Amino acid sequence: MRRKRPLIPPGKTKEQMLREAVCSDAPEQALRFKGYEVIAGVDEVGRGALFGPVVAAAVILPLRTTRLQRLGLRDSKQLTRDERERLDREVRKVAIACAIGEVDSVGIDTINIYQASRLAMKLAVDALATAPDHLLIDALHIDHGCAQTKIIYGDSLSISIAAASVVAKVYRDGMMRELDLLHPQYGLASHKGYATPEHRAALKKHGPCDLHRKSFAPVAMFYGRSALQAALATEQDIHAREMREEELLEDFEPCLED
Repeated sequence: MRRKRPLIPPGKTKEQMLREAVCSDAPEQALRFKGYEVIAGVDEVGRGALFGPVVAAAVILPLRTTRLQRLGLRDSKQLTRDERERLDREVRKVAIACAIGEVDSVGIDTINIYQASRLAMKLAVDALATAPDHLLIDALHIDHGCAQTKIIYGDSLSISIAAASVVAKVYRDGMMRELDLLHPQYGLASHKGYATPEHRAALKKHGPCDLHRKSFAPVAMFYGRSALQAALATEQDIHAREMREEELLEDFEPCLED
């Protein structure tokens, strides 16, 4: 039986581990060895934001990704805006297929952010012009008939997932800058809808708008005690689900197993 290493090695923080992680095509090559040929990386952004949609991207890269690796393609959170936008152009230039899926704040409030993230990923995969035969997904399984593998911290380990991470991030950040023109009171262009002190202060001063996620506690508190209690209960349920899934993870985890 294989012995799994801890996801975060002793003596290191999560941030240190992710900075040192090698983002490569090793996961894709392992799947090709098993006979898969058209592999799509899938990732989402905006899951923790208080405002706007959760956005997912699905990207099918060509067999050779040496240039993207040399240019430093990795998890979008580890890149500057200029780096992300440059890599987004490079990915779109060489990708066999690339697609976006999104679920708006109403959808998130209706089915919860966990299910909305999975739905956005499915919509992105369904929108691909070329059908994949395997999905590499960052930390989730989705309701899709295609074979799939979830990888914890996949956007730091798989070049295809990293490509999806960058494409989704650039798309959503651009959307937030556009929405900032319509809702300048919230400062969306700087924090992209996340729960920063600036955003919380703006919420306190101006209250939420229709694009805020009412099922998130910092927004729900403006709609009364029952709304806040429901939001907190949902957050606890989602956290418990994620913890159970991580404990039960038996999928292929490159660089994390002996």
